[in-house]
Amino acid sequence: MGRPAGEPEPVTVEPPAGLPAAALGMAFSDVAFLHWAYEPDEVGPLLPGGTRADCFDGAAYVGIVAFRMRSYGEFLEFNVRTYTVDAAGRRGVVFLTMEADRLSWVLTARAAGLPYRWARMSLSRDTHTLDYRSRRRRWGAHRPGLHVRLRVGPPIAGEPLDHFLTARWRMHHRLPGATVVAGLAHDRWPLHAADLLDVREDLIAATGLRPPAGPPVSVRYAPRVEGRMGLPRVARGDRA
Repeated sequence: MGRPAGEPEPVTVEPPAGLPAAALGMAFSDVAFLHWAYEPDEVGPLLPGGTRADCFDGAAYVGIVAFRMRSYGEFLEFNVRTYTVDAAGRRGVVFLTMEADRLSWVLTARAAGLPYRWARMSLSRDTHTLDYRSRRRRWGAHRPGLHVRLRVGPPIAGEPLDHFLTARWRMHHRLPGATVVAGLAHDRWPLHAADLLDVREDLIAATGLRPPAGPPVSVRYAPRVEGRMGLPRVARGDRA
């Protein structure tokens, strides 16, 4: 029997079969995942049409994901994201802001409608401790930014919440007059436990959400995965 209409598809740690051909290859390394719980109604106004907040035990989640990216060169990207499910039950990720230190990438992605911002960024490592820093490049006194320090722990299999937050195989994105969907694929995340040593950020508030009320409820790390993104297309019907 199939899923009832609108019921979210199962969370899978491996990419589903039948993802579209790759439009863009990429690799992600030194990936830090920090997540906070929010009320679904708080994130709802920021979501593309035809989607709703995807929830785990009644809570929506907003994450900061920071990493080194390789795609036609290497650069840093830190994004703020949340999670969605559409009318066909397809789970996805919505990027609320995407900070990067490579101007050519930012300009190209913004021309495609993605919410990239050019930032001054750094990522340094001292054995098992990583230090991520970002400050948006713009005129004016307030330039949203981020500072995260974490210590990488041992590999873990991952709990259901870990897979809910990381195993996302589509992007939902709002363009004028339409919601588009693009398939995402990569190997299973090699997750590690991580201890958060410091976090100072105002990127979440820059998206229009209230600032987090406390420390993140989930902190994880992954050393590297390789992946690809399919061509975006208008979301309609019950096919990805």
